Amino acid sequence: MGYPQTKAALQRIVTEHVVPGVSYALIDGDRVETGQMGVAALIPQREALRPGMQYDVASLTKVVGTLSVTLQLLAQGRLSLEDPITRWLPEWGDARVTVRHLLTHTSGITGYIPNRNKLPAEALKTGLLGLHVGPTFNRQMVYADVNYIFMGWIIEQILGMSIQAAVTQRVLEPLGMRHSTFTPNDPLQCIPTAVEPGRGLVRGIVHDPKGWVLARHCGSAGLFSTVDDLVLFCQAYLHPETAASVLPPVLIHDLLRDWTPTGRAGRSLGWALTTAAWPQPHRVLWHSGFTGTYLVLDPVADQAMVFLSNRVHPVAPNEPYLDQRNAVIGTYLAEKTRS
Repeated sequence: MGYPQTKAALQRIVTEHVVPGVSYALIDGDRVETGQMGVAALIPQREALRPGMQYDVASLTKVVGTLSVTLQLLAQGRLSLEDPITRWLPEWGDARVTVRHLLTHTSGITGYIPNRNKLPAEALKTGLLGLHVGPTFNRQMVYADVNYIFMGWIIEQILGMSIQAAVTQRVLEPLGMRHSTFTPNDPLQCIPTAVEPGRGLVRGIVHDPKGWVLARHCGSAGLFSTVDDLVLFCQAYLHPETAASVLPPVLIHDLLRDWTPTGRAGRSLGWALTTAAWPQPHRVLWHSGFTGTYLVLDPVADQAMVFLSNRVHPVAPNEPYLDQRNAVIGTYLAEKTRS
């Protein structure tokens, strides 16, 4: 397979120490190329990056897990985009906010929770349900974890199990994602993330502080996965008829449009939207994770890219990474052609 410019861009961010290492996959129809560059860890000592290592994929949990289960429930008629979330979460006091708002990050939910990352799970849940709707409601996309935390709790009410159990049973297992889990067995098989006060080097445990506190009840972060498993996910997304019980084909095929309430806020259900030029200008799905991960999915061209790194290692947030990430994605989208 080709993509020399994309692979050079990946090598550059490793060589320039933007990230410690990268595991990647380039999918083009039925062809898949995977590879690794750099190292898995810098501290407490440098550690080789091995094929098959598990990454904390952070907010990719939203689209791989929580959105997939949500789409199943929508297809089954057990949930509606226009359901007020108070139907499922009566503790939330604003009936204007709907499932559509959560999925498209147009809920406008905002507010401050004192000592948020130090609260126990029940107190954090109470604090999140006590937030309020701000001025961006219904008209502006403002990305926020709380939307998918709430979505996970709604799924729990419908299915009677934790969101992470639901994702495991209804997405990971049927897609054959055998090395994807919320509870890794071997921390040394996991790529370490940041060194955190009070936690030390975080390895094999979710980096996200809300995910750490909420544990199995968090639908916004917490998943660990591998390049090969995410290739399986991407391939199923590109051809949902092969996994119709997991990824409802009608809804999956319709994700390349703006699903926000106004139809003009530039967001699909779950996914961000960008554009590619080949074979003609068209929309592409993508999503990133705070730890340094992203997926780019192009159903029109039958292509996808998986990118996994630990850009927060050893210190978060490593903001220079963001521009480099966008540049790599831009290079990939510009280079994508069918050879």
